[in-house]
Amino acid sequence: MRAFRITGVCVLLCLLIAPAWAAEGAADVTAANVAADGGWASYGGDAGGQRYVAADEIAPDNVSKLTLAWKFRTGALEGKPENVLARTAFEVTPILAAGSLIFCTPYNEVIALDPATGDEKWRFDPHLPLTLRPANQYVCRGVAYWKDRSAPEGQACSERIFVATNHSRLIALDAHSGKVCNGFGSRITPGMVDAGPDRLLIWPGEFQITSPPVTVHNVVIVGSSISDNARTDAPSGVVRAFDARSGEPIWTFDPLDPNNQEPGLAKVGAANVWAPMSVDEERGLVFLPTSSASPDFYGGGRPGNNALADSVVAVDVESGQVVWSFQTVHHDVWDYDLPAQPTLATIMHDGKPEDVVIQATKTGFLFVLDRDTGKPVFGVEERKVPQSDVPGEKLSPTQPFPVKPPALIPQKLKKGGSWGVLAFDQLSCNRRLQHYRSEGLFTPPSLQGTILYPFNGGGANWGGLAFDPKRDIAVVNMNSMAHVVTLIPRDKVKGEKETHEGAEISPQTGAPYGMRRDLFMSPLGLPCTPPPWGYLIGVNMETGEIAWRKPFGTVRDMTPLALPLEWGVPSFGGPLVTKTGLIFIGATMDNYLRAYSTETGDEIWKARLPAGGQATPMSYTWKGRQYVVIAAGGHARAGTKLGDYIMAYALPEKGKADKD
Repeated sequence: MRAFRITGVCVLLCLLIAPAWAAEGAADVTAANVAADGGWASYGGDAGGQRYVAADEIAPDNVSKLTLAWKFRTGALEGKPENVLARTAFEVTPILAAGSLIFCTPYNEVIALDPATGDEKWRFDPHLPLTLRPANQYVCRGVAYWKDRSAPEGQACSERIFVATNHSRLIALDAHSGKVCNGFGSRITPGMVDAGPDRLLIWPGEFQITSPPVTVHNVVIVGSSISDNARTDAPSGVVRAFDARSGEPIWTFDPLDPNNQEPGLAKVGAANVWAPMSVDEERGLVFLPTSSASPDFYGGGRPGNNALADSVVAVDVESGQVVWSFQTVHHDVWDYDLPAQPTLATIMHDGKPEDVVIQATKTGFLFVLDRDTGKPVFGVEERKVPQSDVPGEKLSPTQPFPVKPPALIPQKLKKGGSWGVLAFDQLSCNRRLQHYRSEGLFTPPSLQGTILYPFNGGGANWGGLAFDPKRDIAVVNMNSMAHVVTLIPRDKVKGEKETHEGAEISPQTGAPYGMRRDLFMSPLGLPCTPPPWGYLIGVNMETGEIAWRKPFGTVRDMTPLALPLEWGVPSFGGPLVTKTGLIFIGATMDNYLRAYSTETGDEIWKARLPAGGQATPMSYTWKGRQYVVIAAGGHARAGTKLGDYIMAYALPEKGKADKD
């Protein structure tokens, strides 16, 4: 059981993975400017993804009194066949908009709740096909809100909720009723537009949308999630912008447009934006975290650095033109794509405030970039890295390493440095390690097998980070495990799949090599890498130094016995931080929502969840009472308990504490 659950979560994390502005009338309202009074109007709290709550009712001195205020069950799992449940993950973060708490289920049903009671107000069901077999599971991380200030107050669809679906539709709903906005899209498909791929799919779930759209001015923008390693000519990772009123296309941005690439690029795809995006409304910019070009582990057919892949890209929301970009990995053959929302923050630097973009990465780095230029705030060095011995592959001789902050997790597994709970376990891991390439970060995939450490699930993943502007601290949870990636000559791929039926072997069709990806695990089913396997980390953003680092999570729900061993475990989902100095986070494999001190990283409260809390919590104030809310629905591939809960916690209501 323990081996299955650790293996499940790691496999999951590896897969993780001009007319735009109205000329008439007043400006519209986006999520950036409606999050007043302790609100949470965007997936990341505000449009810049800080996940910061200004409300101050819940504080370190009273957080121990938090209790369950209400819970809601979506019913989304009822009647679903086992093959669908086996592809389900409840990763959503609700938003507070139009007087309701609004979120989506893994099957893109959109539900609005009363913020005080959790009672259902309305529900929309897009009747998502259950035959998709989505490559990245049935997932919906959130919805987006937009208000049209040029429309009469109270008019239907003057306030809208946008949801992007697993079958690649962008749907506009009235925020007060949940009914589709008929003026959006066409008469044939009222209320929705097609945001699908640019080429035929191998199977229906090869292309999907898992993260929420973003809205800015009169524009709604969507990315996509595309299956890894199926083929070199994967679907394009085009980002699409639509008119928020009509649904008319405005612009597209393709990170692999030939105009942005080095000469000689073959027909490849992806470099998509599967993680959440961020918006700076004042600057008119949307910040895109792009992924790697296809396929992930062999780049011989895509020479050069692949320009805008694996990059933070600032795009003008009016034209779709690139304002600046910064690449975090050159010519990626490690699946080290950007998995997290770029966080827009203002930090103190050299004694004065500076607007920045903080990008968390799978490699364990935080890149801190000037928001206007994309230049690194603390400096970045190009350092020599190991080179490939695979015929046809030519890597970048250097990779970018931030001067500050330092790497937040280990990045090299030295020969003889494996871990084991027993002596024979450790010995077995070390013997295997001798046979693999393991030269530290950016050791390339090989025919003999290569240790990728951190593994493709991070470092950071889609949960990203939270930023406390009062204390200038960024908080991020990171994973610390390893993969073995082995390239397989084309003529041997079929035989390998037949011989090793349960292994993850992908064809990378169109490349001369397929690939096999295995967790670096011991005979007892535990990681060969030393614990902690999960960290919670606070970074001082004024100095660029690590403020504190703690093991994150226990193995309690990963073993037959409820052992509360604090070894740190893999996690997905992210943190929120509060004005009062609290961190709230679920994410781990042991089914808890926890509160920590922002200043020290010490745990000071936790509540048992009825299912896996692999989601990012949110917080809001409603009628003078502050709530902390998390989706508890688990992750099928991770082996955590499935469920359909929205859980809300609050301090006892005044006057009722004594009676209770």
